[in-house]
Amino acid sequence: MERRKLKVFLDSNVILFGLISDHGSPRLILDLLSLGLPILQGVTGRFNLTEIERNIARKFPAALLVLDEYLPRLDLEIVPVPFLDELEPSRGAVDDKETPVLASAAMGKADFFVTGDKRLLSQISRQSAFTVRSLGPTDFLDRILPDILAGMGPEKENER
Repeated sequence: MERRKLKVFLDSNVILFGLISDHGSPRLILDLLSLGLPILQGVTGRFNLTEIERNIARKFPAALLVLDEYLPRLDLEIVPVPFLDELEPSRGAVDDKETPVLASAAMGKADFFVTGDKRLLSQISRQSAFTVRSLGPTDFLDRILPDILAGMGPEKENER
């Protein structure tokens, strides 16, 4: 029986900081995804990629080449921009600018939502409509890295 991949939705800030820094949790997450491990699948939204490209072009134009080179290595599943009706479950629970991000994570059927935005994590924790497990990058690595290193697949993760 083929193992189901653990799907990890990466918020824009995780990808951006992982690209511009050669250390830290965001970079380690990107490095793990670039290994092509059979139990781990990165996911992000088209909305997120547009935000990343805009921020890199504005703040770090030299890093556009890094983005073009590194992004294909991650083999991310890209979720299309949500339609208005797909935004409704998250509307009002988080800042309006974050609604498409949460909708994308839900549409991508992510097991984890990883963001470095502490305010967003706090908003998510106060509501029950968002069922994806939400963690900061370091907490995600603390939670999942021992299982990956031990060779534990998602089916055992779900037993916890």
